[in-house]
Amino acid sequence: MLEVFDLQVSYGAIKALDGVSFSVPRGRIVTLLGANGSGKTTTLRAITGLAAPGRGRIVFEGRELQGLPTHEIIRAGIALVPEGRRIFANLTVYENLLLGAYLRRDQPALARDLDQIYDTFPRLAARRTQAAGTLSGGEQQMLAVGRALMSRPRFLLLDEPSLGLAPLLVKEVFHLITRLNQQGVTILLVEQNAAAALKIAHHGYVLSTGRVVLEGAGAELSAHPQLQPAYLGDEPEAEAPPFSS
Repeated sequence: MLEVFDLQVSYGAIKALDGVSFSVPRGRIVTLLGANGSGKTTTLRAITGLAAPGRGRIVFEGRELQGLPTHEIIRAGIALVPEGRRIFANLTVYENLLLGAYLRRDQPALARDLDQIYDTFPRLAARRTQAAGTLSGGEQQMLAVGRALMSRPRFLLLDEPSLGLAPLLVKEVFHLITRLNQQGVTILLVEQNAAAALKIAHHGYVLSTGRVVLEGAGAELSAHPQLQPAYLGDEPEAEAPPFSS
């Protein structure tokens, strides 16, 4: 469904990505793992048109994405749940959800999808007129996911969805990711909580200093000796040591 070939992205003289290649088959959960600064978020930014590749190709369902504006990429069926949630704190839950559908013109279907979001997240339904900034961290994460789903994506990008959440909420978020995948959404998951990500991922790639240094099925990576405890704990260290090539 998504194929990335030899992707290079630079910020000035610094290469954030240096020849990254990977694929995400339709209907699967694929996770990108690695320490801070390894290139995970930059990869998602490149896929969504927020970072311009200096080299490489990004192909989604046979269509090349590099060079396209972000709104065209969203129209193609891709949605991003950004790190830190990035909800609009002064707007209501309802207004945040509508913003996720700003490119849509199918009003009857939009109303049905909104009802489905409320069915999926009953807590959002109960707080639909409440300012989003007053929600708990877990509820804000639900809102960020719901807002992304309002664009009717076939492919969902998740950037650190467990960040800053209590352990019980982390389990709830990963259960939600699994449920969305079972409903037909293909998912690319960026996550520092490697242990949780590998439990639900069909395949994983480990990035270090902008390169893929390890890949394999989720279960295989969980048992790989090169995945240090810093990557497999519930609270990964911010400065985990890089992998050797």
